[in-house]
Amino acid sequence: MERCAARRAPEEERRVRANAREYNEKFQYASNCIKTSKYNIVTFLPVNLFEQFQEVANTYFLFLLILQLIPQISSLSWFTTIVPLVLVLTITAVKDATDDYFRHKSDNQVNNRQSQVLIGGVLRQEQWMNVRVGDIIKLENNQFVAADLLLLSSSEPHGLCYIETAELDGETNMKVRQAIPVTSELSDTSKLARFDGEVICEPPNNKLDKFGGTLYWKENKYPLSNQNMLLRGCVLRNTEWCFGLVVFAGPDTKLMQNSGRTKFKRTSIDRLMNTLVLWIFGFLVCMGVILAIGNAIWEHEVGVCFQIYLPWDEGVHSAFFSGFLSFWSYIIILNTVVPISLYVSVEVIRLGHSYFINWDKKMYCAKRRTPAEARTTTLNEELGQVEYIFSDKTGTLTQNIMVFSKCSVNGHSYGDVQDVLGHKAELGERPEPVDFSFNPLADPRFQFWDPSLLEAVKLGDPHVHEFFRLLSLCHTVMSEEKSEGELYYKAQSPDEGALVTAARNFGFVFRSRTPKTITVHELGRAITYQLLAILDFNNIRKRMSVIVRSPEGKIRLYCKGADTILLERLHPINQDLTNVTTDHLNEYAGEGLRTLVLAYKDLEEGYYEDWSERLHRASSAAEAREDRLARLYDEVEHDMMLLGATAIEDKLQQGVPETIAILTLANIKIWVLTGDKQETAVNIGYSCKMLTDDMTEVFVVTGHTVLEVREELRKAREKMMDASRSMGNGFSYQEKLSSSKLTSVLEAIAGEYALVINGHSLAHALEADMEVEFLETACACKAVICCRVTPLQKAQVVELVKKYKKAVTLAIGDGANDVSMIKTAHIGVGISGQEGIQAVLASDYSFSQFKFLQRLLLVHGRWSYLRMCKFLCYFFYKNFAFTMVHFWFGFFCGFSAQTVYDQYFITLYNIVYTSLPVLAMGVFDQDVPEQRSMEYPKLYEPGQLNLLFNKREFFICIAQGIYTSVLMFFIPYGVFADATRDDGAQLADYQSFAVTVATSLVIVVSVQIGLDTGFWTAINHFFIWGSLAAYFAILFAMHSDSLFQMFPNQFRFVGNAQNTLAQPTVWLTIALTTVVCIMPVVAFRFLKLDLKPELSDTVRYTQLVRKKQKTQHRCMRRVGRVGSRRSGYAFSHQEGFGELIMSGKNMRLSSLALSTFTARPSAGWIETLRKKKGSDSSTAGSPSGAADKTLKV
Repeated sequence: MERCAARRAPEEERRVRANAREYNEKFQYASNCIKTSKYNIVTFLPVNLFEQFQEVANTYFLFLLILQLIPQISSLSWFTTIVPLVLVLTITAVKDATDDYFRHKSDNQVNNRQSQVLIGGVLRQEQWMNVRVGDIIKLENNQFVAADLLLLSSSEPHGLCYIETAELDGETNMKVRQAIPVTSELSDTSKLARFDGEVICEPPNNKLDKFGGTLYWKENKYPLSNQNMLLRGCVLRNTEWCFGLVVFAGPDTKLMQNSGRTKFKRTSIDRLMNTLVLWIFGFLVCMGVILAIGNAIWEHEVGVCFQIYLPWDEGVHSAFFSGFLSFWSYIIILNTVVPISLYVSVEVIRLGHSYFINWDKKMYCAKRRTPAEARTTTLNEELGQVEYIFSDKTGTLTQNIMVFSKCSVNGHSYGDVQDVLGHKAELGERPEPVDFSFNPLADPRFQFWDPSLLEAVKLGDPHVHEFFRLLSLCHTVMSEEKSEGELYYKAQSPDEGALVTAARNFGFVFRSRTPKTITVHELGRAITYQLLAILDFNNIRKRMSVIVRSPEGKIRLYCKGADTILLERLHPINQDLTNVTTDHLNEYAGEGLRTLVLAYKDLEEGYYEDWSERLHRASSAAEAREDRLARLYDEVEHDMMLLGATAIEDKLQQGVPETIAILTLANIKIWVLTGDKQETAVNIGYSCKMLTDDMTEVFVVTGHTVLEVREELRKAREKMMDASRSMGNGFSYQEKLSSSKLTSVLEAIAGEYALVINGHSLAHALEADMEVEFLETACACKAVICCRVTPLQKAQVVELVKKYKKAVTLAIGDGANDVSMIKTAHIGVGISGQEGIQAVLASDYSFSQFKFLQRLLLVHGRWSYLRMCKFLCYFFYKNFAFTMVHFWFGFFCGFSAQTVYDQYFITLYNIVYTSLPVLAMGVFDQDVPEQRSMEYPKLYEPGQLNLLFNKREFFICIAQGIYTSVLMFFIPYGVFADATRDDGAQLADYQSFAVTVATSLVIVVSVQIGLDTGFWTAINHFFIWGSLAAYFAILFAMHSDSLFQMFPNQFRFVGNAQNTLAQPTVWLTIALTTVVCIMPVVAFRFLKLDLKPELSDTVRYTQLVRKKQKTQHRCMRRVGRVGSRRSGYAFSHQEGFGELIMSGKNMRLSSLALSTFTARPSAGWIETLRKKKGSDSSTAGSPSGAADKTLKV
């Protein structure tokens, strides 16, 4: 078997000859064997260790281990480092091995699948990994496609076959593929065995929707496109059998080409921690230098006097060299300021946080049976620091369940709900829907509220008939009829499905299609149209057309597409109708509806024959085929006659306005990046409460040139600055100016602004000489909406903010067009909607509804950030308190690198005695309950400002650790200097001193973590008290007779712990040390809580006040509060997606929801409580002005 995924030179083109393995093998194409695993039994150990030692921390500890193996400089046994290092390496290796085992298992399962390969004119069963480029293979119904195949023939007429592409793009809709006519007759193995056609095509690439090639056979050439290809990963459906020629195999297939690695993302805390570790290492070197100099001086001045009974080690001939060796000894002893357990603990905590997200029932969508999923474990704490959210609109903010809502036909608008008198009905007065009972093929789920459109159909209005005829013909929908009259439409986009369903209900029923015909039942009469050409949709054309021949022989082109594209291709005679239709389009877009324009054109027979011939030549061209086709499409799609326009409704997802409003209160800026038109996007902005009527101004940038865009941005900035200067003495402006977070004066403006910018304007704004101006203007606005943007522009906008702003970005989307944005942002969130799973596969976190983002950030994200910061602060504190004792002891032991503690205590301190309590705090701690995190969004701001763990907090922790170490050493040292035992003997000996200091240390750090823990669970209690118990149990065991008898050379100090801890003086010393170490911390925190409380302190205080109220009042307040919080989340709903065009429905909040928001406790109330701490919690009903003021801060 050939080696999987062997490396080869890049191809310029691919040549494949059917049934010619010898010919194809000279090109050394990849076999169909795939390999996603990294290791095998032989390479696992060396490769995995090599990868692990690429981590700086592991290399550092390996270096320390090597130093410890040198007897002249090591005062610690090698196992104090090798035990934790081996533990870490083993845990990581087991995890990597487990992951790779499952990759091997998956690879073997796929490679050993069976396929029927035509070899020597006979079909043989072969494993997938033995399939070669150029082989002809047979597929049967419901089988996976083994490689990228050129479809040759099938059991269906005209060489059609149906496939499902869920493994490629997540879409479960069936798609049709067709063999080229010249090969569609090769239906038996004898004909296929004689087939010797040669395919020349593009090299392997990852473009799923594009393929270009040519088939050369019998001195003729035939163009090939993506419609002729079956890609690996697809499943054959509703087709008995088909034959295909292998063009790309194994790693060259488009499925494998798209399985590239996602860019590794690191959190800001990771980056800070790497910097701090370097600083600590520098500090460690400085301490080593100080102690080494001390050793050299001591040996020169004092040590020489003791050479008789305290000689230098062999090889040491001078005080200077002794100091040099002492430097390395102290590097070994003091290395515990950065223990290897730090990195293990961080990963364990992140893993726990990820499981909490996966297990959260409140982020589970019962309707779709979809839980939230943390697809990475490295970014959890960064969820608590997000400042910018970049959101797709369709399917992310909206449901993407399309409903045909309104239409404009020949200048007449249909779709307004009317009452019995014919007037436009108000909301809540909706009458009965239109009765479609006259049509036995109507979809019973379809509803329409304007009967005048159906009357126009029944009266034979020719324009209305032509309107619905276009909708029933111009599409790529597949129809499936499971029983007589029971039609099921398989549409590639929900828009198409909604339009074809509307035509169906109004009497123009798309019934079936073949590659050359479309059959439509028009008001009960079956009519078959000859399908001459399909001019397919793409993101550049933004339209699709079909050319059909009616039974009467008339050739007509039907076209539907975006208004910006189609209106400029109409015949000038349509000007008056265009004006009326444009007004209707603006009206529909203002209501948040998705719009399309419909047009037609009659073609002369002679012109069509000439155009068709040129189309065939362009399709067969070897070079610039797509450009030539585009020019021909553009030629025929001109001077069309306007029919009208459609408007499709795509409602907001449930809870979107509430979620956006709460995230905005958390000082998170939300930018919507949509491919939809400006009017629709703006209206969705108002529906989502991103844009409000209270805003000072909404700036709209629509310039078509660089100068126009620059001028519009400049005017927007001037208006904001003018308003700020006029309000310069206001509270809001001054408070903003004081913030250290600002990078520009613009961000300190008073008032609330929004920016709306179109895609063509954005293209200029993103140019290098204008991007900073655009960013300053946009960041000064509360909301930004970018319309008509491409997937690449989405990623560019995210990259721009990442480049210039020191802020964490989050991108959320549901479709393949959002993948680049999701991968570019610090955090990518995928909505598991109807558009497929590509966004989810590229994301770091996924769930099914946008409203869950609120809980992901304000609860899980905030807690993860809080826990990680508290963990790091405590971890550095306890290790500096532990390690610095050696530094002080050096001044009293002749700088001889003698350790204070015994080597077993040094080994177990970070592994056993102090590891579990800090892990419990890092996994379970909370400052306020989850309900309060949602109620008070301002609690989120410390993470954005990085207040809980930064360089300042780090130095505070280090200072506290050093302070503790000073007291930990000097108090016992001072006591032991003159202390005696009960029997009058001298108390001071090295081992008793070591036991006293170690016991004091374990008790002090245990009390400290008890003070740091804000949320006590049974696990916290068990770990803290259990660690203390384990310390004393191990201490007494190591000084016991039994261990001495088994290992007399290792455990020589029998009974030392028992004798030392039996002395009251020792316990008084431990108690004094504990009190002196802890009391300043308690006093400082008490004063800080009283004089300058944090927001979380104030929230906890309000809870204590509430608990003191009467039971009845408390219950009433709780019921009201919970009802308010949940009012926007009562029901689950269907989430959706957008594929071609993005739009939405204007859903303004009901009066009930609005009252919910005004009743929600605001940060203004919390600020009042800070100043009036003794006031009653009834101040929750603070005036709305305070809330408004806070919103602007």
